[in-house]
Amino acid sequence: MPDPLRGVGARIATARRARRMTQVQLSAAAHISPSLLRKIEQGTRQPSDETLDRIAAALSLDPSRLQAGPDRSGDRVRIALGAVSAAIAAYDIPTEPSGRSLPDVRAAVAEAATWRLNSQYVRLATAAPTLLADAVATYHAAEDGERAEAARLLTSAARSADAVAYKHGALDLSARLIELMRWAAPHAEDPSVAASTAYVRTETFFAARAHEAGLRALETAIDAAPSSDSPHAAAARGALHMRAAVIAARARDADAARAHLREAGTLAERAPESVYAGTAFGPDSVRVHRVSVAVSLGGDHAADALTVAREWKPPAVLPTERRSGFYIELARAQLWSGRTDHAFESLKVARRIAPQHTREHPWARETAATLRRLKRADDESLTAFAEWVGAV
Repeated sequence: MPDPLRGVGARIATARRARRMTQVQLSAAAHISPSLLRKIEQGTRQPSDETLDRIAAALSLDPSRLQAGPDRSGDRVRIALGAVSAAIAAYDIPTEPSGRSLPDVRAAVAEAATWRLNSQYVRLATAAPTLLADAVATYHAAEDGERAEAARLLTSAARSADAVAYKHGALDLSARLIELMRWAAPHAEDPSVAASTAYVRTETFFAARAHEAGLRALETAIDAAPSSDSPHAAAARGALHMRAAVIAARARDADAARAHLREAGTLAERAPESVYAGTAFGPDSVRVHRVSVAVSLGGDHAADALTVAREWKPPAVLPTERRSGFYIELARAQLWSGRTDHAFESLKVARRIAPQHTREHPWARETAATLRRLKRADDESLTAFAEWVGAV
């Protein structure tokens, strides 16, 4: 009978060698000791879930690709989402203090936001229940001088948890987390927090395919957004225009989509590419959304995505979720243009950048399934990819 410990260790060693990393380099990147990594690769030590997540992140892999047997990563996320639901069941009712200081909660929220931007959903899901419970308790226990910051932290914590819920199809939980954000945002005393909450709220309109209503909600939020007299203010308004461009395209309103994209581009000239209030914005993010708009409009518009890709590639400074999303959407445009080999290559690039994001993206799944049907010769690597992404 195969040894499951040795199987996990062998997968880690194979992935490490494929990336030309030494054990010392991988252990440093994963923040574990070289001796522990050596024992794991030899099959004499079982890695904990946290250790496996660290190793997978250092290798830019979905943790499930290192595991033997059933999809433990998916099981862990599902269990964690149930705990997230319990953690926010009474968010508006004061609770006992969490025992964590405001600086501790601040650091934990910032770490969770980094995991969200880099598509580390398993790690994020595992931490989210405790993070949310602590953020809720911190908000209710905060003194007047700390209440606004506590509200900002609670909004960010809910946004990080929502990223996992939405990506994994827990849409009811996602909607509840967004309502928590909307409840906390006014107490943050920061217009950029309200703007980022409106940005995230668009998920509920995407899920319901209520695109016209979503566009109206975003345009209302744009009217209420701060004037663009600083990079942060420009980014808050510009991110809403980016989102509005995409949902307008989903509503098949090409004129509105182009108008919002133009506004986003103008505002990006005042905001260097960075993460503002939890949302990446800048000239590169606008280019990514140009592809999103082209693919959302479909038809002849999809050619615009190919034009962008010929002239530009998303730089490594962008969050992995945004970069992988670019290649997932580009693959869709390439498929529609009959460039099936290019489409598969784009999906593989998306997986290398952010495996967990790619695996949970419905368009990656749909594109892989279509490619597999078209390639009746049954390319073995394509079949393996389709199985991994859940397309078969």
